Amino acid sequence: MTTGIDIAVAALPLLLAGILLVGFLWPATRAMPVAWVVAMVVGYAAWNMPVNWLFAASGVGVMTAIEILWIVFGALVLLYTLMEAGAFDRINRGFATVSDDRRVQIVLIAFFMATFIEGAAGFGTPAAVVAPLLLGLGFPALAAVIAGIIGHIIAVTYGAVGTPIVVGIQSPMESVEFTRTAIEGGGMTVQEFSVNVAAWAATYHALIGFVMPLFAVGMVVYFFGDPDDRSLAPAWEVAPLCLASGIAFAVPYWVSAWFLTAEFPSLIGSMVGGAVILSILRAGYLLPDDEWEFPEREKWADHWVGSIEPGQSNGSNGEDAETRGGVSPEAEAADLSGGEDMSLLKAWSPYILLVILLVVTRAVDPISNFINRDAFVVTVSDMFGTSLSGAVAWMNVPGFWLLVSAVLAIPIFGMSGDEISAAWKEAGRKIVSPFIALVFVIAMVQVMLQSGAHPGAPEVGSMIVLLAQTTADLLGVAYPAFASLIGALGAAMAGSNTVSNITFGAFQFEAATQLGLPRTVIVGAQAVGGAIGNLVAIHNLVAALATVGLLGQEGRVMRLNLIPLLYYATGVGVLCLLFSYVLFPGVF
Repeated sequence: MTTGIDIAVAALPLLLAGILLVGFLWPATRAMPVAWVVAMVVGYAAWNMPVNWLFAASGVGVMTAIEILWIVFGALVLLYTLMEAGAFDRINRGFATVSDDRRVQIVLIAFFMATFIEGAAGFGTPAAVVAPLLLGLGFPALAAVIAGIIGHIIAVTYGAVGTPIVVGIQSPMESVEFTRTAIEGGGMTVQEFSVNVAAWAATYHALIGFVMPLFAVGMVVYFFGDPDDRSLAPAWEVAPLCLASGIAFAVPYWVSAWFLTAEFPSLIGSMVGGAVILSILRAGYLLPDDEWEFPEREKWADHWVGSIEPGQSNGSNGEDAETRGGVSPEAEAADLSGGEDMSLLKAWSPYILLVILLVVTRAVDPISNFINRDAFVVTVSDMFGTSLSGAVAWMNVPGFWLLVSAVLAIPIFGMSGDEISAAWKEAGRKIVSPFIALVFVIAMVQVMLQSGAHPGAPEVGSMIVLLAQTTADLLGVAYPAFASLIGALGAAMAGSNTVSNITFGAFQFEAATQLGLPRTVIVGAQAVGGAIGNLVAIHNLVAALATVGLLGQEGRVMRLNLIPLLYYATGVGVLCLLFSYVLFPGVF
């Protein structure tokens, strides 16, 4: 019989992680090793896990983390290659020179540019890159951060070329017997299930998130407009542009999620939608009659600006952040005068090549079968004498093709050895902290997931199963309304949609099973919740604020971002209820 003590003990690793991350503001590199140790102790003492099972479960987590980091490293190498070559600057100038109206710049840079970067690199990169770009254009630092974070949220579910779905949903579902068996019993593979989850997540996002350009503009003009005349009127003046932009993004994004793969929605939505809106604006349509500008500098509140003055030069290449007064490498991109004069097609070409490579390697069966051969998959079976195993298909995952695209970019841009070295070194430097955090958080989750798989496991099942059953009992028929908030909680704690999905994906699956709800619909809401939690994830806020010299304003950004978070969570909650009970109750 399950007791309150059982439930409290099962929740202890997650509760401790939340307290350390949010309450004490510990970095994940410190908090997650502690949470992993606690999970190991709970697994051993309360779930009777043998020592070899504890380390085998942790080993599965390590291999999953390596797969994620392989993707993230490739994404960062490609991004920094474009920065070093001046291509990223050329792409940004293509957006920034369309209009001097700040509202238009928010749509083009904080929405289309940010969603593209999210689809390409993920893991907190968009706001950390876009915020200094906007700062360089003359935005108040705080406004730049707010716009950049809100603007990219619709793309987070498919960040880093689909990592939150491909690794965050698919890998844990395959590694846990009760989810894998249930999915296969439903007549599909785990991969097919994760693709369906991605499609349902895109449906939520498209129906709720297409207004995010208007939301981002509204937040900026209201909170950073003339303090003597706060109004949303300037936002309504560009509502046609904002809504057209949201729809131009959402349509190819949704189509991609349903009919291609989970790796492309954000990339295709931003590239296709951005091209459409740029063409419309260059033709003279949807531009506002009057240009909106921030109030005079003397009217700005002190907390709007930090140590870097808007529009100032950010230093030169080769200097470290300290010698530049705390300006990060991303802030270098805010100097819009740099970079060689190249065509936009040339600047975009490495990412176009990436999409082609990913499509070919997934859609052409002979190639797909070749790169998935055992020779290109690192497999560890029967870890530590258990039935657990892990695998990394290093050539099939997007990380390999991201690196291929980065290498192909070298002759395209005629890059020097110093530029190539700088790009790879910066990517390597940025991967260190995520490596430590991801290894321990995923190892912790795997211990919790596998705690019911070993011989002699308690009848209550794993820690995750027990927590899911308890939550399902407490919420009952109202559960769909809260599914996205559970995902948001995971992302707010860990700063990652992928980690939220790994932590709570199986949890949501089990809860939906207990309540007889459509599991793809519920887990799809989880994938959306993992995205919107990034609005208040302390790690993402710190990363973005650091690039504009505004550390210390995390609480202020968090409070402001609760507005779009509540809108998104409420909208998804209502849709999830409708989908689960009225429109699609028969979906698996």
